Amino acid sequence: MAARKRILDRNKLRTQSVRKRRSKVGIREEATPVPPGSSFSQFLQSMPKTWAAADVNAVIGAWSTAWGRGRTVLWGFGAHLIKVGLAPIVVDLMERGAIGGLMTNGAACVHDLELAMLGRTSEDVGPALDDGNFGMARETAQHLNEAISGGAAQGIGMGEAVGRAILESDYPYSDRSVLAAAVRLGIPATVHTAIGTDIHHMHPSADGAALGATSYRDFETLAALVSGLQRGVLFNIGSAVILPEVFLKALSLARNLGHRVDNFTTVDMDFVRQYRPRVNIVERPTRGGGRGISLVGHHEIMVPLLAAGVIEVHSGVEAQPKKKPRGRQSKLKGSSQRSSGRVKEKK
Repeated sequence: MAARKRILDRNKLRTQSVRKRRSKVGIREEATPVPPGSSFSQFLQSMPKTWAAADVNAVIGAWSTAWGRGRTVLWGFGAHLIKVGLAPIVVDLMERGAIGGLMTNGAACVHDLELAMLGRTSEDVGPALDDGNFGMARETAQHLNEAISGGAAQGIGMGEAVGRAILESDYPYSDRSVLAAAVRLGIPATVHTAIGTDIHHMHPSADGAALGATSYRDFETLAALVSGLQRGVLFNIGSAVILPEVFLKALSLARNLGHRVDNFTTVDMDFVRQYRPRVNIVERPTRGGGRGISLVGHHEIMVPLLAAGVIEVHSGVEAQPKKKPRGRQSKLKGSSQRSSGRVKEKK
């Protein structure tokens, strides 16, 4: 015989007034409609004050504060940022002084150079791999390997070596090159490569010693940049392994040598959340202070949105219905400002 099912007596339920209950969301956090002709600042303020929308505004606020106070803004990115057409946005941010240093991986050199040289990049890997032609672009390998070998001979890093080669070339589209712009503006650009990960490593012109020497020199430069991150902002845009690992070692080195880097903002942004960026960018570096933020979204949408937001906020545009945004801020002039990629703090 089946046992009789027990039913809880809900008549004895203890209730409470909803007015006394703590609520996480209220009408003050709701979005507001944006009328036609509104400024971008008004759009940002119209978003909900909750979750990802709040995080977007928090990133823009931290970035604008660091920029205005002359703190380090270190812009880390994977090669995909270049591939999806965002190099002109990054160059513009560098020219304005919104970025004080770059760190990227070896594949970014490939796409940055090919776009400067040809105006196009990114081969179709599947079919090319089938017939053994993947990564066999002659000019790409020749120019990159020559630049890197020359950089090793001069004792400079890979980022500067490749950037200088693009800047001094007659490539028709070199003005949109991120690495060339870094050299032109005196902004440190570091490239962190792993042997065998990039197409030009397969070619006979590749020199393993030069790859190692120039990438290691860039690690030393990165550690110096990281040592000045106090009250600054670190971005990791789209690197799932290389940059999170390299950054963590640079941070440990800086702290071990006595540099105070315990209060800064870290931002990880990618299509999905992944383990190493979450722990090495967002969580571990900010355990003692500061804040780590994760944003999920497509680079081609999120990067222009953040860039437009920080330029708008930094320019001092008020969110008034009848007030139009001021014109484009003039590019920084003067070697002292270009060398750091920062704006001096007002006294």
